[in-house]
Amino acid sequence: MTLAKNLGIYQQSGAKGASQLVEEQAPLVKKIALHLLARLPASVQLEDLMQAGMIGLLEAAQRYSSAKGATFETYAGIRIRGAMVDEIRKGDWVPRSVHRNARRISQAIKVVEDRFGREAQDLEVAEELGVSLSEYHSSLSDANSGRLFSLDELNESGELPIEETESSDNPLDGLASDAFRRNLAEAIEDLPEREKLVLSLYYQEELNLKEIGAVLGVSESRVSQIHSQAALRLRGRLSDWRQESDAQLL
Repeated sequence: MTLAKNLGIYQQSGAKGASQLVEEQAPLVKKIALHLLARLPASVQLEDLMQAGMIGLLEAAQRYSSAKGATFETYAGIRIRGAMVDEIRKGDWVPRSVHRNARRISQAIKVVEDRFGREAQDLEVAEELGVSLSEYHSSLSDANSGRLFSLDELNESGELPIEETESSDNPLDGLASDAFRRNLAEAIEDLPEREKLVLSLYYQEELNLKEIGAVLGVSESRVSQIHSQAALRLRGRLSDWRQESDAQLL
């Protein structure tokens, strides 16, 4: 569906001023699509991402309120990225073995960190898994392409960690979400400096892997590995919090 057709449909809905917001932020759709496309298989088309992103932008224009405490551009960016993520997940192009390996790596990192009381080193995780260091790095690269949005998937709802949640009749939902975000922020702060920097450059500065590699002086594939390890390390560290939170709500 073209931008013009999307705008036509939206204007017919009678939302005053929304079409102007959409037109102003339309370039953001392509920017985010290109950013994500750099980490996707060749089978994923830019046009498909942009179409999904336009739907996210339209939804953002419908739901946005300045009371949310964020600019429309910030809010729209979250919605656009989320719509693209949802579209990609529908493709189910990731082999199950990649998901299994990602879980094994996350568990191994947690085991090593629980054992030594400090951050796990690459070689230690590889030894825990019973593989060579090169095999471990290869698995990290696979995990990063397979669980493309692994950091985004860390929260309970599957939305982006910084997403505004819809209102709920259950007050415990808001408490759990707020508590999770605090724990996620603390876990990110405790990451090794290089992993924390990669996440910051990718998610906040919106640099692609090649650009981050230039900043760090490493290859694009190494950045991919660092990103994957950071997300899997976070998943392992947050697993205890999830279990404790679930127990408290029972």
